[in-house]
Amino acid sequence: MTVADPAAFVRSQTRLQPVPHAPEISLWLADEITPIWRLTEEELGQMGLPPPFWAFAWAGGQALARYVLDHPHEVAGMRVLDFAAGSGLVGVAAMRAGAAQVLCADIDPFCQAAVAANAQANGVVLGFTDRNLLEAPPPPVDVICAGDICYEKPMTEAVLAWLDQARAKGTRVLIGDPGRTYFPRSGLNFLAEYRVPTTRELEDQEIKRSSVWAMP
Repeated sequence: MTVADPAAFVRSQTRLQPVPHAPEISLWLADEITPIWRLTEEELGQMGLPPPFWAFAWAGGQALARYVLDHPHEVAGMRVLDFAAGSGLVGVAAMRAGAAQVLCADIDPFCQAAVAANAQANGVVLGFTDRNLLEAPPPPVDVICAGDICYEKPMTEAVLAWLDQARAKGTRVLIGDPGRTYFPRSGLNFLAEYRVPTTRELEDQEIKRSSVWAMP
């Protein structure tokens, strides 16, 4: 799928606004999900697409960003991968916390433009790849951050297996999740919990309890 001018689409369909649970970061975000979802499908000429994750600050990502900002030792001076980056929120937080470099990875055709716009808005530099990283061994990085990855069972299982490979190689794996259906209830180390402001349009509550975990 190709888009004539993804950067223009991102800017025209969003507005720059502070992230509710990490207000020191501002992102280009949409105010409502349905209109931009429909426009995305029209722009790509394809129906039944997943929601435009890049246009919103999802609860798990907000929790993970807050944790990284408050615990900079987790990423300072390190190579970080923001997996399934969406808006690049966690990547921005990692750079703000002193990461040596951040690679954002996402297969959504609008994400590269969104990540670039958000990096510029926050005065940081973020790398980007649209390769499906699950098709290869995990890259040689120090930390992998993964927020909101447990929406669907097959994808959750695939991602967790891949992250487990990374952990076995010595990579620190941090996961942010607001209690999604397929989030594993055991086998992870609890790090923090936050009450993240969101909307009923995105979630089932206006304040979503979201936690940060590490693979042991």
